[in-house]
Amino acid sequence: MESTTGAGSHPRHELDDVIHAPVRLSVMAALAVTDRAEFRFLRDTIEVSDSLLSKHVITLEEAGYVRVEKAFVGKRPRTWLALTDEGRRAFHDYVSVLRRLTDGSPS
Repeated sequence: MESTTGAGSHPRHELDDVIHAPVRLSVMAALAVTDRAEFRFLRDTIEVSDSLLSKHVITLEEAGYVRVEKAFVGKRPRTWLALTDEGRRAFHDYVSVLRRLTDGSPS
């Protein structure tokens, strides 16, 4: 039964809602293992449309978790994405909470 007097002490209350959405979690996980990734590569890796990825990247960028860099390579526009230091910490914390949940740790 859930507590009605606040967030409670169960680890699930510590999950970051910004990261928790499956597409955003996929973006964070993909970016966590690299310095930066090109938008198209990320789109193809996590198997989403340009518009869906863009929507989720905006949310992550507004949260301060992802940095977006735009430039031209020759005459072609390119967009690169990278985790910020805050984003790396948030992802690490998120994964730590998931581990506690999956290990059955009560707190």
